[in-house]
Order: sequence, then structure tokens, then C-alpha cells
Amino acid sequence: MPQLEHIEAIEKRLWTAADTLRANSNYASNEYFLPVMGLVFLRHAYSRYLAVKDNIEANLPTRGGKTRPLTKEDFSQKSAIFLQPKAQFDFLVALTDSDDRAKAIIEAMESIEADYENLRGVLPKAEYQELDNEVLGQLLRTLNPEELKRVSGDVFGRIYEYFLTQFADQKAHDGGEFFTPISLVSLIANVLEPQSGIVLDPACGSGGMFVQSARFVERRHENPVDRLTFFGLEKNATTIRLAKMNLAVHGLEGNIQKAITYYEDPHELLGKADFVMANPPFNVDEIDAEKVKSDPRLPFGLPGVNKKGKVQNGNYIWISYFYSYLAEHGRAGFVMSSQASSAGRDEAKVRQKLIETGDVDVMVAIRPNFFYTRAVPCELWFLNRAKSVTHKDKVLMIDARNVYRKVTRKIFDFSPEQEQNLLAIVWLYRGCTGKFLELVADYCRQSLAEGKGCFAIKDEAGKTIEPMPSFIKSSDELREKLQPFIKTLAKDGSHTETLKELDETASVFKADVTAFQKMLAEQQELWKKQKTSNGELRKAVERLTPLAESSRDLIKQADLLYKLISRLIEICENECNAKESDDWPGRDITRGCKAADEARQAAVEQLRQVRYFWKQAHWLTERFPEAKLRDVEGLVKLVNRTEIEANDWSLTPGRYVGVAPEEEDEEFDFEEALREIHVELEDLNAEAVQLAATIKKNFEELGV
Repeated sequence: MPQLEHIEAIEKRLWTAADTLRANSNYASNEYFLPVMGLVFLRHAYSRYLAVKDNIEANLPTRGGKTRPLTKEDFSQKSAIFLQPKAQFDFLVALTDSDDRAKAIIEAMESIEADYENLRGVLPKAEYQELDNEVLGQLLRTLNPEELKRVSGDVFGRIYEYFLTQFADQKAHDGGEFFTPISLVSLIANVLEPQSGIVLDPACGSGGMFVQSARFVERRHENPVDRLTFFGLEKNATTIRLAKMNLAVHGLEGNIQKAITYYEDPHELLGKADFVMANPPFNVDEIDAEKVKSDPRLPFGLPGVNKKGKVQNGNYIWISYFYSYLAEHGRAGFVMSSQASSAGRDEAKVRQKLIETGDVDVMVAIRPNFFYTRAVPCELWFLNRAKSVTHKDKVLMIDARNVYRKVTRKIFDFSPEQEQNLLAIVWLYRGCTGKFLELVADYCRQSLAEGKGCFAIKDEAGKTIEPMPSFIKSSDELREKLQPFIKTLAKDGSHTETLKELDETASVFKADVTAFQKMLAEQQELWKKQKTSNGELRKAVERLTPLAESSRDLIKQADLLYKLISRLIEICENECNAKESDDWPGRDITRGCKAADEARQAAVEQLRQVRYFWKQAHWLTERFPEAKLRDVEGLVKLVNRTEIEANDWSLTPGRYVGVAPEEEDEEFDFEEALREIHVELEDLNAEAVQLAATIKKNFEELGV
């Protein structure tokens, strides 16, 4: 999917601007998220509308020289929403301060609700009457930046999810429980592979499980509307609105009912669901045992009950419900507290009965800090009522606690490649060797493509840029700008040693870039003849090792080259009185430094990607050299029921896979580590300022 190269920065900018709504409205922090999400919904819907509109119009039937008008059904087939002119975002953005923007937005929402019965009463409307007209205008313009108009792909889908994430981080609604991290939802959907049938989420929150299921189908070039039927349960009316908006903006519909799942089952899907996906509340201890003790959704009986007549922990209520909803061939994937996999006493009895069905399929341990509102570790459970005979008494244990990407100091997730690598383990477990090998091949292809991109690549606007040549050129130009002044200095001055080192470094760097380019061309030619058998792909990964190592070395050289130029400039200014000389082109030097640094960053990022994708291929082939599932210490083990029984029926992966061996981090960068610490410090300082402001405001409200 095409994305902006720096989409993260744009997301943050949009969020910062939208967040100002709080300061310019009467809404509390737990109220303003809905009108904001309403506008993001409109912008996302418009983005998807434009993405498919031309294709739809090109294929409309013509009769008597006239083409029939666009309809809702045309867009439903393309997983998009039909928008009347007054609901299109460009129309709203074009409104002036003399227009009533709140009224226009409300009319836009009403027009959508008129066309989509499932959205009636769902979209925010009256909420906009509380907002200042100019603030609404600013917000509309903020959500319509020029750079987003030039891109293709579901960029606003990502932004929609980002806003949900931010509101979850702020605990803006119900403790953030309406949102499950995208990387976990995506992993669940891709392990389950929901190709067709009924998808049930009994704790559906904002509907992320449904969206990711639909994306799985879309990647198969099929229409999810034709393949999947969505059913959801959610206790919070506002969250239901979010879920329906989230589905609608992706061109989807679902039957989402308001219900307390512990006691209610309005869909009556017992034994009928093809897929169950959920992230339920963890460790709930207020479930009335008397109300649920005879529930047919508890095939393994009731877990422990405390003296107050409450189920002492609701985790196994949820697990039992998920299992009971499955059809004979059904599969379930859900997030669960890590406490549940080894819980004792009555919970252990329920777990034993579940394991004895042979339907527990895969367990994945997730490290802490994947959730925005919970720092605790969790596990992903996968049940499969149609397991193969060979796997019936076995469970695949994956300990993914050492697999993560640090997003902020508080939040971790999986990179797309990390998710794919975990999926690859599941593929090998299922005997899908071809998918594993294709992934390895894709990584090799991507590494070569990123190498080519070091010398020529198209940016998001379609313009060709040349990261490495641009850096060399800008560095040379900056060096030349210094030359007139340097000629005026004594040959034994303080600048001499730095100048000598700079010239030597530049010479070596250019020679190594030439060698890298030659090596790249050779590897590209060899790849044209590449066979995709396991043995040949392993050779290819090994063959690409020097290229990957060279890319790492070039990064260090590029950084050193720029540092030496910067150091030379500092010496000239601070020790050689450059600023007082007529031969010192100060403004040109400033502009040249900026250009060289930007070019360096682009080149370094491109070089980093070369090694990054090679590392992914190497990670897979090193751990699974025969392209077959095997036990890997600290990562994965296929465990039989006898071993599980000997471990008190525990389903905790770490109990079986062992401890991962210490790995030397060849990529450790001291300066990068310092930058991360600096970022963390900035985050802490920002939090401190925000907290101080909140305390001050609270005191003022109290009259203190």
C-alpha cells in the first residue's frame, strides 16, 4: 500500500492541531474525541470515495449517450462510501467564516445516514453546535493537507487508526478499552486467515478486528462485503458508534448490538461462528455467578466463585464463551492476560478440559507495553476446532517477548516485518513451506530494491531523487564553498589535520560507494536467475551478506564525512576568525550544511533499509535453515499434551521454549542511543509541563 515516507510526522502534526479543539470548546477530554473522529471519518470516507470514483465512472453502463448517476451500490462493491456533494470534504473545506460550518457538517452527516440505514443515529451531529465556527474551519483545513491529496492508498485509514490510538493513550473514553493495538489485531487476523464466513467479536470495541479481517480478504483481491459477515457485542453505546463509523469508513457493515456479554447473547451464535476474535477486559471479578452458572456457553463449567457469589476471575468465562461460539470448523484468536495461561485451582480445571479437546492451537507471549492503557504482558490464544490429526495433541508455543519495535519510551509494537516473521513460524507449523520461502525471497528482493534506491528513487510526488549522489554532490559543493577562505590560512594552522582527514575520508567514501554500486549491480544480475528452492535462497541470503555489511559501513562513513565537514567549519569560525573575513560565505555555508545534512539523512536511511531487509531474511533462514518448523531456544517449541500435563496444564510459552541466548547487537549505535535518551527526556519534560498545567487549572477551579 502506497504510503507517505514520513506519514508518522504528518500524523503527529494532524493530531496536535486537532487536539487544540479541547482548548477551544466546552468539551471535557472524554467528550471531544467524538466530534474529532466524526471529521476524521468524513475525511477518510472522502479519501476512499475519490480513490474508487474514477474507476466506477469508467465502467458505468451508457444508454443513448447518457451514463446513469453514481449509486451507493457502486461504492459498496469497492469497499467505499457513496457521498453526496454536500458530504464531500472539499465542499466543507471551501466554506467561509460567513457560512455556518456546524450546520453544513450536520447536513453532511445526515445525508450519509439517509443513504446508510446502519449509520442512522450513529454519526456525531449536535456535538458540532458547541464549537466555534472559526475553530471548525481550522480543524477542517488541518485534516486536508496538500501532501495527503497527492498520495494513493488508504493513508487516511491509517490516520483514522492513529487518532483512535491517541485517544486511547489519553484514556479519552472508557479507559482506552475501545482500542486494541493494530499490530496485535493484524497478527490475530493473519493467523486466523478469515477468508469467508461469520466473524464474531463479543467485545468489539471500535471494530478493529472486523477491519483487519476485511483487509485480509482484500489482500486476496476479493470483496470482504461478499465474503464476511460481522457480528459484534459491546456494552458502551458511544463505543458502538465508533465501531459502526470505523466499519462504514472502510465500506463495511456489521450487526453490532449493545449487550453485556457476560449475561446476554442477542446474536444467538452458539456453535455457528466461523471466526471469533476479541480483546476482552482482563481479570474482571464482578461477574454474578448465579446469573451465568447455567449458561450454555460454559461447556467446561464455571471457574472459581468467591464468598460474595462472584466469579473470582472472568478470564475463563470469556475463553469458554469464545470456544462455545465456534462452529465445528471454527477458529478463534483473542488477547488474554498472561495470568490466565498458568492460573491455578478452578481455572486450571477449566483450562485442562479445554486442552483435552485438542483444539488449543497456538500460544504467543507478548511483552509488556503493547497497550496504551495497560503495561502488563499478555498472550494471544488461538483455538482451532479443525486441527489436523498430526497436531491434535500438540500446541505451538511462541515466545515473542523479545520481538518488538520501540515506538515511544512507553509503547512497543511489531514492525510489519516482525509480524510477518512470526506468521512465517505459523506457516511452517501448518506445512506452508511455499509461503515461508516466498517471504524470504521478498526480503531479498526488497534489500536489492533499497540498494538501487540509494542511487535513484521516486518520492511521494513521483519525482526522482538520488540520495547517495546528492549527498556526495552537496558535500563536495560545501567543501568547495570553504576553499577560498581556507586558501588564506597558514598551511600549519589548527584546521590542517581536520582538512587532511576530511579529504582522505571523502576519497575512501567515494571509492566505497563505487564498489557498493558495482556489487549491487552484480547481485541484481544474479537475482534475475535466482531459483526459489530453500537451498538456493539460503545461498542468496549468504551472497547478499557483503552488500548488507557494506551498507552498514557506508552509513558510518557518511556520518563521519558530515561530522568532519561540520568540525572544519567550526574550527574556521571559532579558531580562524572566519566570520570576520570577506572570503567567508556565511549564508552559503549555512544553506550548504542544511542541504548536505538532508542528503546525508536520505542516503543513510536508504542504506539502512538495505541491511534491514537482509536481516529479516537472515533471521528466518538462520532459525529455520531447512524451511521446516523446529524448536528454537527462547522463541518456539511444538509441545505435546504429555509435556503440558507435566507442567500443570500451563499454556505459558516461556515455560517451554527456554531462554533466548544472548545476542551481540552489531547495530548498537552509541549516538543513536543518546538521541533516544534525549527524546525520552523531552517526553518526560513535556509530560511534566502538561501535568503542572493540569494541577494549576484544578487549583484555580477550586479557588485555591
